[in-house]
Order: sequence, then structure tokens, then C-alpha cells
Amino acid sequence: GVLTHLGEYEKVLAALEELNMSILKAMDKTKKDYQESTHLEQFVTRFLLKETTNQLHSLQSSLECAMETTAEQTRQEKQGPVKPDILSIQLSGRRSTRRLQRNNSLSPNNPLLSLVNSGVYDEDGLWTVQVNRLQKLIDRLEQKEIRMEPAEEEVLDSKSHILIVQRQLTVLEDELDEFRLALRQYMECACAQTGCLHIAVQRLANESRFILYEFWEHNNVWKNHLQTNYSKTFQRGNVDFLETPETITTMLVPASWWVLNNN
Repeated sequence: GVLTHLGEYEKVLAALEELNMSILKAMDKTKKDYQESTHLEQFVTRFLLKETTNQLHSLQSSLECAMETTAEQTRQEKQGPVKPDILSIQLSGRRSTRRLQRNNSLSPNNPLLSLVNSGVYDEDGLWTVQVNRLQKLIDRLEQKEIRMEPAEEEVLDSKSHILIVQRQLTVLEDELDEFRLALRQYMECACAQTGCLHIAVQRLANESRFILYEFWEHNNVWKNHLQTNYSKTFQRGNVDFLETPETITTMLVPASWWVLNNN
């Protein structure tokens, strides 16, 4: 029957079925729990979704490369002996182009030997590397007390204080241009938001670290700002742009300071 010809692909097809069920189950849980999760849990979820997508794209690229290699081998067998050539293999997810050199020492009966030896299927332990990276990020977050909201204080007059938000963002070098574009769009939208007094940004010399200062009329205005579409879009984009999760600190200062400074 057909099953006798499947070989190792019988295990592959079974694994794909199990993978499909696992992904659907994880996505269903994400849909139910994401909105109520903490900022850290949401960051981890977005990180895992992104890395899972990268892994699937990488596997797809490897399979497509295998298909092209077998098709090329069949074509060469029909045309007769040809000179060794070089096949360019494109892998997804920030993986550089690999070149596969087929030489005369490879047996024509093993058309995939050079593909396997090239390390395409190894992917340098990419998944393990990314999991370790995530663990380091979580460890750093747990070691720091990151306050996403200002401390509750007894303020008799809600208009007697303004809120200052400092955001520190360490950007990946190869994402600087995309980050600057996203930051500019975010600042334009935020400055037009009711209750936003001022926004300023600084970049530390010789570093890809940015410090964003936001001045808001009061805490509730800032909380409403966090729920806007443009703010959520900026936060989602930072999953790709940032080397580490951003650090946010807040401070309530007397509104009279702002008034005096602007008179």
C-alpha cells in the first residue's frame, strides 16, 4: 500500500498533524487570555508568536530547497552530465543567504547529500538560541522593578500634578530606520492627543538607545492614551525593533512647575 512508500515522511506527516493541533490550541488560548495578561506576559506571547512564525518559514524554505534540488537532479539526469554549479538557498527570518556547492565527490545517487551537509536542516540551533534569548529577557525583567503605572498618591486636586513618563528603548542596529519611522508616526499621533502637554526624544551618543519623555495632564489621560490604536501599534512594532523590552518609569510633579517653565 501507500504507507509502505512513506518512509520517514510518515513520521513527518504525523508530526505536522500534531503541530497543527498544538498551534490551533495555543492560538485559541492566546485569543482568550491575551487582553487580560500583564505587559510581560503579552510581550512573551508576541515574542513566541514571532519566533514560531520564523521557524515555520525556515522549515518551508528548507523543504522548497529540497524540492528544487531533486527537480534539478532529475533534469540533469535527463540531459546528461553537466558541470558542477552553485545553488543559492534563501532562508527566512534574518538568515543570510547560504550557498550550496555541489562537487564531483558527491555521489549522483545522493542528490540531497550536499543539502544536508550544508547545515540547512540544523539552522544553528536557532530555536534553542531564541528560547535562551527570551529567558535572558525575562530574567532581566524580573530583576528590575518596572513600573508601568505611577504610584498611587493622595492628590487633593487632580489638576495640581502632571504626569511625566520616561521610556527607554534599546533598538536593534538593523532596525533603526524602521524604528525611527514608527517613532515619528507615534509622536505625531500622541502630540495631537487631548491631554498631551509635550513629547521629547533623545538618542544617546554612539548607542542605539532612545529616551522618550512624555508629559501628560494627569494619570487617566495617559491610561486612555495607552489604549489607543496608534499606541498599541507602536508597542507591537517594538517586538521586532527592540533588543530588550522597553523600560517605563513615571513621576507625578506639581503642575505649577510646568506652568512656571512655560511662562
